[in-house]
Amino acid sequence: MATPLPSSVSLDALPVRRLTLDDLTRCADLSEDRGWPREEHKWGLLLAAGTGYGIDDPEGAGLVTACVVTSYGPGLAAIGMVLVAERYARRGVGRRLMRHVLEETGDTPLTLHATPNGQPLYEQLGFALTGRAEMVRGHFTRAVAAPALATRPATAEDLPAILRLDAEVFGTDRTHMLTRLPAFADQLRVAEENGAITGYAAAWPNMETHVIGPLIARDTATAQALVAALAEGTDRPLRTDVDTRHEELLSWLKANGLGSVAFNAVMTRGLPALPGDWSRRFAPLTVAAG
Repeated sequence: MATPLPSSVSLDALPVRRLTLDDLTRCADLSEDRGWPREEHKWGLLLAAGTGYGIDDPEGAGLVTACVVTSYGPGLAAIGMVLVAERYARRGVGRRLMRHVLEETGDTPLTLHATPNGQPLYEQLGFALTGRAEMVRGHFTRAVAAPALATRPATAEDLPAILRLDAEVFGTDRTHMLTRLPAFADQLRVAEENGAITGYAAAWPNMETHVIGPLIARDTATAQALVAALAEGTDRPLRTDVDTRHEELLSWLKANGLGSVAFNAVMTRGLPALPGDWSRRFAPLTVAAG
């Protein structure tokens, strides 16, 4: 392992640069350095659909810090995967990276999911708490049945309807992200009634789990039916991050073997709350991209 810069050397002298898919391994190494899973599959999506920022270690030991910004036009951008190498922790480099991102994004309203450790920094940078998400994980047991609502695998012909529904519920256009979903996810399903799509959900691989997200549905019963159908298609543990206001869905997931892992603060800057319809937005694609 490379020796970090002496504390007398200012990290402000190191340039922030844009990251590309060529930095995928360095980003995964940084995740691992902080005790996170490597998550190459997720990093690949974020670097392709968003804009990565990072600072190179002058000693050649990968990245000092990194994050990804996913833009949804002038109305919203999401910040995620904010990481600082352990050897540079508590030296202000994360704050410096975030200030650079704030300069780059200008007046664009921002959102992020903050861990308890990161929340104080984001509050100092002008972010406000607007909600909470609970991460749950475990093998789905089917102990409590889902409502008997039909779901089916999505087809290419469903994509325009999915995009329309998602824009209505999410509050802005995510076409550049969702068109990558069929290749990114192992499963993509829709719920349908009288020829109209009333919900959709994906399950994508992340290390040893399948993450369920996005989860967009007309109501809790539809969300449950989609989750149960996705669970039928995998032997892996499931993981998802559910808006804590969806108490009924969280209780049902826990009754079916998923346990609480962590809570994240949903924060915004430049807008009082996330756009769209939270009552139909059950889980994000990933907390790193909203």
